[in-house]
Amino acid sequence: MQAVQQNNPVYRYWVLVGMVMIAGFSQGMLLPLLAIMLEQIGISSSLNGLNAAGLYIGILLVSPFIEKPVRHFGYKPVIVTGLVLVATSLLLFPFWQVFWFWFILRVIVGIGDNLIHYATQVWITSTSPKKKRGRNLSIYGLAFGIGFGIGPLMTRLLSINEFLPFIIASVTSLLSWFFILLLRNEWPDNEIETGSRLNTFSRYKKVFSLAWFALLPGFCYGYLEATLHGSFPVYALRSGITIEWVSILLPSFVVGSLITQLPLGMLSDKIGRKNVLLSVLFLGFVSFIAMAFLESSMIGLLVCFIVAGMFLGSLFSLGIAYLADLIPSSLIPTGNVVVSICFALGSIAGPVIGGIFIDVFGDGSIYYSISGMLLLVLIAGLVFSQRQDVSELDVKRAAI
Repeated sequence: MQAVQQNNPVYRYWVLVGMVMIAGFSQGMLLPLLAIMLEQIGISSSLNGLNAAGLYIGILLVSPFIEKPVRHFGYKPVIVTGLVLVATSLLLFPFWQVFWFWFILRVIVGIGDNLIHYATQVWITSTSPKKKRGRNLSIYGLAFGIGFGIGPLMTRLLSINEFLPFIIASVTSLLSWFFILLLRNEWPDNEIETGSRLNTFSRYKKVFSLAWFALLPGFCYGYLEATLHGSFPVYALRSGITIEWVSILLPSFVVGSLITQLPLGMLSDKIGRKNVLLSVLFLGFVSFIAMAFLESSMIGLLVCFIVAGMFLGSLFSLGIAYLADLIPSSLIPTGNVVVSICFALGSIAGPVIGGIFIDVFGDGSIYYSISGMLLLVLIAGLVFSQRQDVSELDVKRAAI
């Protein structure tokens, strides 16, 4: 408890927000940067896509093992380890341009990024009062979006020196390491039986039984993000959309998400997380269906991308906030593990299903792939009902 009292809550929060911006920056930079470099050395598009999956494979591999170190060692050592892994890997990329070497480094970056994401998510969620949880996690999501949006700009530095983007990203990670060192370590809640005495499988089962719908936005966001960045460029080129327009449409989705992250989070604090989630899922579904009919108009497509980003860019942070509303605080670390797994599975499934849709259905296929997923999650949300025993548990815990 001493560490909690000595940390300045405002400083702690903004340092953690900075951490996720760095993680978003490294992810946003690596996806297009390495795709371009692999293309330049003659790697096929299918292998290029496999290499890109390394990041999400790393996220998936480490997710089942990440909760115990956080409970045992605390948040700070896990974040520092993630920063060191990311910074070191980024420095090594340009030294040896070999496919499998880059694949391994991408897996390591995925592991490091997930360590940062997981520890910062749980730390922010656990220390945020419920009435401000949506706002705090929305700013968290906003920071990731800004970092993810800035990352692709590093591709322009390739013409100057291919080492330069990696050096900048690595130095940025090391600078953030300095700020995290000024924080005192803290630990998640381990006192309540549901969190500390149940075995791993029982905790996962408990999270699923209490909050299965709150896990789906993480899967859906991973599916959406990976499909847009992995499959949409292929679909666009086959449909006659120029590379220049692709480079405008994809960032426009991020721009849209930046506009509404904070307002949607604050709205969810007032009218309820589930109501906002169902609304953005429906409006996002309509946006992607509209794209199939407006594809011949680049301006119309651009507007749809911005609108879709405004509604769907908050899916992940809203899902995390809703999850924290539904489960005891001692299960928040476990819940975040499951969300990370769902995000990674969605990120891997998205390009695969999107690629199949492109080959089978042709025109409009990529939009139908995404809108179909959104519709399924929307239906799941309409079916889901919160268990009443959770609120009773919260009352008992508050009285302790």
